[in-house]
Amino acid sequence: MKLRHTILILKYFLNIFNGIFLVLGFLLMTFGIWLLFDRDHLFAVLSFTDENHLVTYISFMLVGVGSIIGFISFFGFLGSFKEIRWLLILYLGLITLLLGLQAAIPVLIYLRKEEVQTMWNDRIDEVISNYGNKNLTGREHEWYILHAVQETLECCGRHNSTDWKKNENKEHADQVPCSCIKSNRKEWFCDAPGNEVYSKGCDEYINVWFENNTLALIIINIALLTIEVLLFILSVLLFKNIKKNKISLMES
Repeated sequence: MKLRHTILILKYFLNIFNGIFLVLGFLLMTFGIWLLFDRDHLFAVLSFTDENHLVTYISFMLVGVGSIIGFISFFGFLGSFKEIRWLLILYLGLITLLLGLQAAIPVLIYLRKEEVQTMWNDRIDEVISNYGNKNLTGREHEWYILHAVQETLECCGRHNSTDWKKNENKEHADQVPCSCIKSNRKEWFCDAPGNEVYSKGCDEYINVWFENNTLALIIINIALLTIEVLLFILSVLLFKNIKKNKISLMES
């Protein structure tokens, strides 16, 4: 195979994988922006507090990584298309740096996993305690989301309905949120016989949701790492062949 044909094939595959790399980067950035501005989901309620802006940190991290990937991809496209060797060297250096950063992400997820789950459990207990408090009307947004979670998943409390006994905003101790039973009433709390109250707690569903999303994040990270390794190999091969082509042209 002629050297020029080899270069064209390498450029073709490099640009394909670089395109996939760019798409994944934009997806990460979009997801980060969504987390940053959309407060109508359980993750934001459990993570965003006055003391702990975990959701904000994660959002900025995703936006940052997505932006860096877009920046790196630009150099890859330009370097391969124009066959500029110094741009390919810069591209290789940035990919190497990103590889090191991303290799640490699964380790950080594993190390912080229990800490995040503990924080979420504390947040759920806090929302349950404040639920329906007329002096905390600014927290109604959190209560509506918890209400929707209990209603949709047909669960009650974190462990079970007894978690609501700690709530002091009810008319009497035996009341439960209306979302803990099949009811269309708009009040925060309802009177209901024990056999009508959902028996399962929401903790089981939230933990499954957390485990699935953690696994998905790790899989995406591994996919990115795999693509980055392929891009590194293709870039090195392209750089060497461009260099050989330049030398052969000078000799001829």
